[in-house]
Amino acid sequence: AARGSGAGRRRAGRRGERGGERAPRHGGTDGPAARASRLGGFGGEEQVREWLQVGIGAACKRDEPIDHILFSGPPGLGKTTLAHIIARERGADIRTTTGPVLEKPGDIAALLTPLKRGDILFIDEIHRVSPVVEEVLYPAMEDFFIDVMIGEGPSARSIKLDLEQFTLIGATTKQGLLGAPFRDRFGIISRLDLYSPEDLARIATRSASILKIPITPEGASEIAKRSRGTPRIVNRLLRRVRDYATVKGDGTITREIANDALSMLQIDELGLDDLDRRILAVVANDFNGGPVGVKTIAISVGEEVRTIEDVYEPFLIQIGCLKRTPQGREVTPAAKKHLNDPQKTLV
Repeated sequence: AARGSGAGRRRAGRRGERGGERAPRHGGTDGPAARASRLGGFGGEEQVREWLQVGIGAACKRDEPIDHILFSGPPGLGKTTLAHIIARERGADIRTTTGPVLEKPGDIAALLTPLKRGDILFIDEIHRVSPVVEEVLYPAMEDFFIDVMIGEGPSARSIKLDLEQFTLIGATTKQGLLGAPFRDRFGIISRLDLYSPEDLARIATRSASILKIPITPEGASEIAKRSRGTPRIVNRLLRRVRDYATVKGDGTITREIANDALSMLQIDELGLDDLDRRILAVVANDFNGGPVGVKTIAISVGEEVRTIEDVYEPFLIQIGCLKRTPQGREVTPAAKKHLNDPQKTLV
């Protein structure tokens, strides 16, 4: 296990405490429309819900903590929401933090030692924890203890701190960046994929009901198909279309109102925004369709490489606009067609 000095542990521990946040037992701070509170209300892949129901049910019957869980997939698909739902279903407290703030052994020790039996520690962007923290988590996950160093120099000594049995839930957009020994310590590994338009329309309708927004099925579908397969974007666009409907209409979200509002936001019928189209246009026009490296694309559009890889590329690839090759990114004929007529959907 990785070790750190007592002074380092105290300093890092304070940072870890700032990074960690104990959430309410019933979880969720983004508002009622942004998060489901039970597995039954969570959209998306039925198989993921079923496996989680089995895991939670088995843990309840055996009266033991749920196995460690790793969620992967593009941003905005509900990984954080699922962590809070699991805590609610299990009746457990949940403490949340993010990978980038976990730099030293003391950072993670400050979060692990207060946990009670059955509590959940949720680490978002878990692929960004430092290697020394990852090593501390190995025995913590397997045998529920950590080693820390007390003192400095010749008088320094190692002490073993026993932990209560807890559940670690990690969320990542880049599962491949986790080392195999770390990844293998998760008993449940689930990948969340982009949602179907039908699932997104149901989420839009549910959120509209909670927010008391009148919406037609056609209006919900129009928002859904432009939401990039992502529940978080559905809820964001719903609020913007609500504003438009309040000012430009009678408050009801219809297909026409949704179309006009989203067109004003420069979101086309595929859900592509201005930066999506600029990415495709750079590859198609400036580099004759590709291949071209992502760093070159990032410089051309004025965006970070990580943002393009994590936020924009997954959707552009999924809908058949972009291809990743060993030589770089290429646009497809369908993407060129869409750039010439953005009001037409791809076939």
